[in-house]
Amino acid sequence: MQRTNFSEMACSIARTLDVIGEPWSPLILRDIWVGFSRFEQLQADLGISRKVLTERLNHLVDRGVLERRPYDQRPRYEYVLTDRGRELLDVLMVMVAWGDKWLAGQAGPPVLYRHHACGEISHVDLACAHCGKPMHADDIDILPGPGAAA
Repeated sequence: MQRTNFSEMACSIARTLDVIGEPWSPLILRDIWVGFSRFEQLQADLGISRKVLTERLNHLVDRGVLERRPYDQRPRYEYVLTDRGRELLDVLMVMVAWGDKWLAGQAGPPVLYRHHACGEISHVDLACAHCGKPMHADDIDILPGPGAAA
């Protein structure tokens, strides 16, 4: 089944989904975030087929989220996050916060996050870049931006 191409839509959510909207992509990014960088490591941890993993990695490289770097003479490659990919980790952190709140179950979240700056276990909390106050969907108005369709 052919997936809809969202990359040309005048919507940042749709364009982001064009990059990471397929279910394996965020999980691949998660694994690279925690330190798996080689194909075999990713395949073993995710239990994904070689074909699908190859397709997803190529897609993320093509979209500028990952970079392929040779690490052996065969050649073999490892995958590292680009600046664009590192910024996508913030999206994953918001997904973690939502999943921890609504899906974690009785035992609690499966993973905890320690903040480097203060050393405390914490979670993501969105705040306004201008005033620093908490920011949620109910606290904003959505206005057309300069990239909106005419």
